[in-house]
Amino acid sequence: MKVLLVFAHPEPRSLNGALRDIAVKELEALGHEVRVSDLYAMRWKPEVDRADFPALAPDARLKVAAASGEAFAAGALSEDVKAEQERLLWADVLILQFPLWWYSMPAILKGWVDRVYAYGFAYGVGELSDRHWGDRFGEGTLAGKRAMLIVTTGGWEEHYSTRGINGPIDDLLFPINHGILYYPGYDVLPPFVAYRVDRLDDAGFQSVAERLRERMRTLGSIPPIPYRRQNGGDYLIPSLQLRPESGDPAASGFALHRNDAAAPGRDAGSDTTANTSVCEFSRDR
Repeated sequence: MKVLLVFAHPEPRSLNGALRDIAVKELEALGHEVRVSDLYAMRWKPEVDRADFPALAPDARLKVAAASGEAFAAGALSEDVKAEQERLLWADVLILQFPLWWYSMPAILKGWVDRVYAYGFAYGVGELSDRHWGDRFGEGTLAGKRAMLIVTTGGWEEHYSTRGINGPIDDLLFPINHGILYYPGYDVLPPFVAYRVDRLDDAGFQSVAERLRERMRTLGSIPPIPYRRQNGGDYLIPSLQLRPESGDPAASGFALHRNDAAAPGRDAGSDTTANTSVCEFSRDR
């Protein structure tokens, strides 16, 4: 397989840097081809602005979606954006790796999404009709490919449980898994989450490292999260409301958009096995 790992941490000597190296080494040992987009090392520009659309007239009002679509159609997006789009088309698997900062991804990674996911590339594709509301949520440019998250957090696993103070980790990651990865068509794999990672001792690190190696070994076979396809019959079009007869009547929130009954094998929720050691402190992970 061809794997693109988009890495978002400012310190190469961080735990995230070590885990990135472990993932890449394991994938290459398995015969996969790996490319890494190290956003901080690349000095990636995170903000969308006029510089992204070189052909836009100087006196024209910037309407981002329209400018994005016109530039994409004309092959006139900025060169850094076009290079990342080519990498996404090249890769069979996309991995986004980041520390959980303020319940989300670092700003530089969100900026990568904002700029690379251009209109006509990741959104704004497919027909709009009374039967089909665009190619998205299970369809789209990146359909047939796989994607997953590697996430570290200083909080305990219990902090991210159903009754935990931070809320369930699946809910926190839903906007990324469903809204960023599933939207343009990826089959989204359960995230690899390492909890309580700050000041890990050696035994704790080895445990996390081995779990990550095992996940890389199963990258092509682990079942994806069983999200419902937008145009698969579960949603009314054009309101995009889940049909009353679809899903568990007792379910609510983000869980409504999963069809676990149709998932093969075990539940395809988060990989939250094997707690690792010691206390939380800073964003050094």
